[in-house]
Amino acid sequence: MALRQHITERQRRLGVELRKLRENAGLNLIEAAALIGVGRPHMTHIEAARTGIPTERLRTLVAKYGCTSETYVSELVHLSESNGKGWWSEYRKELPQQLLDLAELENRATSIASYETLLVPGLLQTESYMRTLFQNARPSARPAEIDRLVRFRLARQRILAGEHPPQLHVVIHEAALRMVVGDPQIMRNQLAHLIRSSSNPHVTIQILSFDQGTQAWRSAPFLLLSPGVPGLETVFVEHPAAGMTLHDSEAISQYQATIAALGASALAPIVNESTPDRLEDRDSLGLIQHIHYAHSGARR
Repeated sequence: MALRQHITERQRRLGVELRKLRENAGLNLIEAAALIGVGRPHMTHIEAARTGIPTERLRTLVAKYGCTSETYVSELVHLSESNGKGWWSEYRKELPQQLLDLAELENRATSIASYETLLVPGLLQTESYMRTLFQNARPSARPAEIDRLVRFRLARQRILAGEHPPQLHVVIHEAALRMVVGDPQIMRNQLAHLIRSSSNPHVTIQILSFDQGTQAWRSAPFLLLSPGVPGLETVFVEHPAAGMTLHDSEAISQYQATIAALGASALAPIVNESTPDRLEDRDSLGLIQHIHYAHSGARR
């Protein structure tokens, strides 16, 4: 039995779910292995995602664990049968596996919730904004490396223009809108892009204003991705060194509560029926326009 040398987040998640089901059923590894006619080491490798499991055995196993949700089982089958290939595959030798995993998670998601403190969310960044970020973060990088990172992030954004786009809800701290990335013109274009993006019915944008005080700092930036099956959500927590993925039920509940609380504290979402040239700041659109105007002054 050949073991995997590289394990993706999708493969790891299947193993985690199988272990969770086994433990909920009150079975040890030996008892679980006997249910599908394999040995304990084999079952250990399956739960550790070092090897796969045939679909027939997978369905037999989860049925004997007492799982009755066909929706949940079907998603486990998808996790097992998927070859993980997509547009991100062309970057397999060029970018960290974690970025590829994120792209695969986004591609499968039916809903995505995001919170950002100092930057506009990646899925809503303009090309000039993201290019400046990458250049600042990697001053010694070759132009080809920056181009690759930009292409990858732009490719991630295509899910919002697809036939079945996910519902995207972002809460952005006011600091991210006032932080000048590049120059005022880049910021003006970025803020205008946020307003245009909100015209999509599947995109909800809210701004958390400075008026909320320390309420805003309850969380680091994160993405909450759901494939539409309760219990299979994933949280991606951003970190300068490396992101972290969480999928235990306690963490999922915590971040679901966090995004709900942030949304309740933030200004009302952008509603594009509003008068486009007003400069009030009583809601998210008004505040973005107000800051857009401030960047215009900075340009002069």
